[in-house]
Amino acid sequence: MANRILIVDDAAFMRMMIRDILTKNGFEVVGEAQDGSQAVEKFKELKPDLITMDITMPEMDGIAALKEIKKLDASAKVIMCSAMGQQAMVIDAIQAGAKDFIVKPFQSDRVIEAINKTLGA
Repeated sequence: MANRILIVDDAAFMRMMIRDILTKNGFEVVGEAQDGSQAVEKFKELKPDLITMDITMPEMDGIAALKEIKKLDASAKVIMCSAMGQQAMVIDAIQAGAKDFIVKPFQSDRVIEAINKTLGA
């Protein structure tokens, strides 16, 4: 069975890029969210195997959403997505329980490597 992934990013273009990489590599995208509060709701509803989470978003940022999701399910697997120059935020995210991070612009081999490593494939 394909691993079920939730994509979280406030930019529709970025969600489309990740969706494209994932579907071409046999993953199932079960949902998308454009901010952290939507991500938490979708996580409860969809129970994905993994979440790709943008760090910088309106309403609730990725780190706050990560913490909420970890409260709901300590074993949730989250990979953070960041732009260059956000190292401090990436460190915060890892300390909050993120499993890995990928840098924008996305390189498909790095995205797949991070997902396979996180899922233990």
